[in-house]
Amino acid sequence: MVHSHDSSRTAYLTSTCHTMPSQSFSRLANLKELSLAENNFTGGIPKELSNLTNLRVMDLAWNMFSGGIPKELGNVINLVFMDLSWNMFSGGIPKELGNIISHVSMDLSRNMFSGRIPAELGNISNSLLMDLSWNMLSGALPPSISRMQNMREFDVGNNLHLSGNIPFEWFSNQTLAVFNIANNTFTGGISEAFCQLRNLQVLDLSNNLLSGVFPGCLWNLLYLSYMDLSSNAFAGQVPTSTNLISSRALSSLVYVHLSNNNFTGYFPPAINNLQNLMSLDLGDNKFSGKIPSWIGVGLPLLRMLRLRSNMFHGSLPLEVSQLSHLQLLDLAENNLTGSIPMSFGNFPYMEEMPEMYISTNISIGSFYDETYGFDGMVYSQNGQMDIIWKGRDYTFSTSIMLLTGIDLSSNSLSGEIPAELLNLRVLRFLNLSRNNLSGGIPNNIGNLKDMESLDLSWNKLTGPIPSSISQLMFLSTLNVSNNLLFGEIPRGNQLQTLNDPSIYSNNLGLCGPPLSMPCKNDSSCTRVLDGANEQHHELETMWLYYSVIAGMVFGFWLWFGALFFWKIWRISFFGCIDAMQHNVLQRMKLV
Repeated sequence: MVHSHDSSRTAYLTSTCHTMPSQSFSRLANLKELSLAENNFTGGIPKELSNLTNLRVMDLAWNMFSGGIPKELGNVINLVFMDLSWNMFSGGIPKELGNIISHVSMDLSRNMFSGRIPAELGNISNSLLMDLSWNMLSGALPPSISRMQNMREFDVGNNLHLSGNIPFEWFSNQTLAVFNIANNTFTGGISEAFCQLRNLQVLDLSNNLLSGVFPGCLWNLLYLSYMDLSSNAFAGQVPTSTNLISSRALSSLVYVHLSNNNFTGYFPPAINNLQNLMSLDLGDNKFSGKIPSWIGVGLPLLRMLRLRSNMFHGSLPLEVSQLSHLQLLDLAENNLTGSIPMSFGNFPYMEEMPEMYISTNISIGSFYDETYGFDGMVYSQNGQMDIIWKGRDYTFSTSIMLLTGIDLSSNSLSGEIPAELLNLRVLRFLNLSRNNLSGGIPNNIGNLKDMESLDLSWNKLTGPIPSSISQLMFLSTLNVSNNLLFGEIPRGNQLQTLNDPSIYSNNLGLCGPPLSMPCKNDSSCTRVLDGANEQHHELETMWLYYSVIAGMVFGFWLWFGALFFWKIWRISFFGCIDAMQHNVLQRMKLV
């Protein structure tokens, strides 16, 4: 049933039906605002809505409407605000919507629209917001978009099939605050003309086929808060700012994601002193050199640092431990050496997560006349980051702010695991695999109460597995294989569910379930240990013998092979033998 109220100025419509009855709109000629958001409406939009010529606001978001948009809606020429997002609309976007030249905001996101973006939408020259994201649109952007000189938010991200070069000069107006073309197949490079967007706050070009170099002028955009160029084909070094007037300390950047490109050179010095930076992702590139020591002082608010899969070398900077807000550290797959600093056990956000949630909403200015209840424009951008989680590659977005962990795997780190690491009680994952770590697993491993994934494999760890590991009640992924561990495998609690023998394989003398090797003495496994040590000694002796024999064979072929292949050496050698024989015979004659 539909209820309505009509007055000389504004009419309001509420409904308790599941479909939108077309006959109800015939008596609502003065209706100015139609708000049916966040209900369970199904079916299509009746074309009779086009008779509401005084309608200014149409909000049908967060329903289950389906079918196409009636082209007759193009007759509602006074419409200022249209939100059809989060429904199941399909088909093409009607070109007739370009007739609504009074449009300020058009949000068609989170539907199933397909086909090309109509060129007629460029007629809406006063548009502030154009959101066509999360659909199935394809083809190139129409040149007519360049006429939208008042645009503040342009979002066509996550359509997957939008393509062609991006003529960035189309968007050289001074008002654009959000530019999102992520997750498509756009090509070409970034023009420096794009750096004229002095009010730009969100720049997301991720997951496309863009190439070329990183324009240094991007650092000059003082209001830029979010910059994601990840998963493209950008190359070369990341330059510093081209404008010395723009102090790096005044930068608004909160997110800088440049991962999965072909960037080279040292750690970008332009990142130094980005005082507001919370998330930095330079992973999966070809950066080299040492991780700079200024990182601990220059980035005081940093919460996520991902540098994995590069060519950084040297030791782990002690200054990293000065990042008091750090909750995620990923330095895996580099060439780092030395020991793990004890100070890495002093990250406050890994000891106890703060209760406050960091908002990622970005305010991008006034919307339009407050008469209709919309006095501000807010854009939510959560950011994404690829993390090896429980042995698999996952992309985290909103939940990234709740993730805590350290990944130092696949380096050349040595020394013992610092017991101080186990002060990080809210760690959800710890990966130290594929290094040269020695010593034992710290006895207080059970302190990591929130641990879900623990990987210590492919090191040189010795001793027994501490029994306190059974206190990790959330542990769902464990790997201690390929070490020198011995003794009985702890049992009980969550460990009972981890019954894959491979997670304990290739150690010196582990015994007990889930391995097939039983413990001879359940209390100490002494016999198993002695047998393992004896076997280890036998292996060392056997390798010694093999080494001696191999040396003799190598020496034999080194000398006699040389005599066989080099004639000069052969003549000299046999000449020496003849001379020695002649001297012996002469002495025998004298005797």
